[in-house]
Amino acid sequence: MMWQQLELQTVILGWDFYLPVIMFVILVALAVPVWASIGSATILMLVMSGALPLSLVGEKLFSGIDAFALTAVPLFILTGDALVRTGLSRKFLDVAEALTCWAKGGFGSATVLVCGMFAAISGSDAAGAAAVGRMTIARLVESGYPRPYACALVAAGACTGILIPPSIAYIIIGLVLGVNVSILFQAAIIPGTLVLLAILLTNTLVNRRHAYEGGGLMTAAEWASNLWKSVKSGWYAFLVPGIIFYGIFSGRLTPTEAGAVAVMVTFFIGFLLRTLKLSDFPAMLVSSAKVNGVILPIIAFSIPLGEALGILGVPQGFVAIATGVSEEPWVLILMMILILVAAGCVMETTPNIVILAPILYPLAQNIEMNEIQFCIMMITALGVGFITPPLGLNLFVVSGITGESILKIAARAVPFVGFMLFVTLLIAYIPSISTILLPEVYQ
Repeated sequence: MMWQQLELQTVILGWDFYLPVIMFVILVALAVPVWASIGSATILMLVMSGALPLSLVGEKLFSGIDAFALTAVPLFILTGDALVRTGLSRKFLDVAEALTCWAKGGFGSATVLVCGMFAAISGSDAAGAAAVGRMTIARLVESGYPRPYACALVAAGACTGILIPPSIAYIIIGLVLGVNVSILFQAAIIPGTLVLLAILLTNTLVNRRHAYEGGGLMTAAEWASNLWKSVKSGWYAFLVPGIIFYGIFSGRLTPTEAGAVAVMVTFFIGFLLRTLKLSDFPAMLVSSAKVNGVILPIIAFSIPLGEALGILGVPQGFVAIATGVSEEPWVLILMMILILVAAGCVMETTPNIVILAPILYPLAQNIEMNEIQFCIMMITALGVGFITPPLGLNLFVVSGITGESILKIAARAVPFVGFMLFVTLLIAYIPSISTILLPEVYQ
């Protein structure tokens, strides 16, 4: 069995592994772009180990991004940018506010919901934090929320950007591990929704304790009327997520095709409403290209890096070390979650997936964890890391757009981290949460 084979295997790693790792850490600490840091470390590893002839590196880099599924990444990024520029993202906020205005903490809950709505289209947590933060933080403060807590709420809600499908993170991990992306999107519906509900519950409990925001005190008829007016004035905004979800989950569209249709529909609506002009296109395309230009080089270097790590025996060595600590599956799962949360604190999703997925996946196979469950668990744990104090990426994003102290925001993010971590543990230990919506072959 694989378990016995990996447990008995002894892998001795030398400087051809440790020196590139040290180099990578130093380059990241010096603020060198992550793609350049990974690329430099990969080339050094290949030179020192001879794992792959350098003459093949160029070919491997291009083959790494020569995948139809990756075309969906720039399309979803562009869709998210277009939603903001056309004002459609504000329609999501109006409907979300109408849904929750009857309850205490209504606008706080609406902020979380619009984060989820935006996430379901843009697939990016940082983009969601910036876009939603600019729309809601000032109003949250006016509603009675302390500014640091308002920032923490937006940062937590934006974590759903990589958890709720369609998500760029699931496209990347599907490519790295060879897992069907459409299946991952389908599997992520329940886990992503659970995380969203956990954030809503946290805000409700905190608001009840501190009474930051009062309730709307309206009748059911008033609530229904208010909701109808909001939906009536902004129903067309929901054509975009509707097309994406229906197209992907009905099997009529691939994620890439759904992204392309979503972009065109967003443009069409923007032109009809006259909120989008041809003169907006250069800035919009450049903005989206900059984000895409950070992601693709990292993915390109993931192929030679993964092959080098495999030849050096790093995944097998990690499995041997981990199972040497404990052979209990629950301990090994907890170990993986802690590693992923810590990694999510200090680095973005794409490099974490590229580096850690090939190393941790053999351990998941070793304890017979379903590949779908592993992918969902990994992305969710990384999402928790994005708001884990004091280095969570989303904390820095909202701090940057508001000027609020990162430490004050981090302190208010602790309750959200606790509830999200609880959901992550449920996903990790209860396989059916990730597989219940899938065909029987994946369960």
